[in-house]
Amino acid sequence: MAISDPAKAAAVTTVVISRNRKEELRASLPRHQRPVVLVDNGSTDGTAEMVARDHPDVDLVALPANAGAQARNLGVERARTPYVAFADDDSWWAPGALATAQQILDTHPRIGLLAGRILLRAEEVEDPLCAVMALSPLAGDDELPGRPILGFAACGAVVRRETFLAVGGFDEVIFFAGEEARVALDLAAEGWAMRYVPELVVHHHPSTQRRRNGRTALIARNAILTAVMRRPWPVVLKQATGTLTAPGGAGAVASALPRIPAALQARRRVPAEVETQLRLLEWWQA
Repeated sequence: MAISDPAKAAAVTTVVISRNRKEELRASLPRHQRPVVLVDNGSTDGTAEMVARDHPDVDLVALPANAGAQARNLGVERARTPYVAFADDDSWWAPGALATAQQILDTHPRIGLLAGRILLRAEEVEDPLCAVMALSPLAGDDELPGRPILGFAACGAVVRRETFLAVGGFDEVIFFAGEEARVALDLAAEGWAMRYVPELVVHHHPSTQRRRNGRTALIARNAILTAVMRRPWPVVLKQATGTLTAPGGAGAVASALPRIPAALQARRRVPAEVETQLRLLEWWQA
């Protein structure tokens, strides 16, 4: 697929969230095609002041506290374009990628989300998630481009603005880490196609400030909460017991417990056909 005229990317707004990553933003913000909405999650390092001073063309939303992944929702609400591309403070879309995404979404109104090919660090090593999406066993419609998927990485996704907001965006139950899973399930439940299109390239240079300690447990916690919100109870039990027996899993289960009431309040099982697709993916990945 040929990369389209970058000028057509005007129908796509890039929404970036950040927290205490002023230097990363200093490097990444000039690379984004405009318009850009930056939601600052209560930074204390002068991020908001730097953006306001050095990038007056960026629509800055400075939050008083960390809203987690939900901060992206505020950015999407501020957007005035039909499509939104997500980016982190240490990632950016390659030139022409958003124009191509716009062309695909214009041509195929059944697609609600596009996932791009993520290249890591200066070496541009492909993110392992890309191989998983490229080899997806899900059955797809040959009329649609790319591979059918049931998950994505937020920093490498382009969505229809109204569609994303209609499924509630990212939620406070998850807060952060693995927040994409519930959104993907809800998009599928509403009948939206999701596709991995490797021609849509994202550059991701993970910040040296990233903290890996505890992230595995956080993702495990959020997988349980997502299951409570959308999966059958036997699946929830399997998820919880499997986590409990894994190294460090007891902490993940314990941290999920205070959030269970909110997850139950948001519970809405996905349709049987979506659950079948999800089980196929889980079996294949195992």
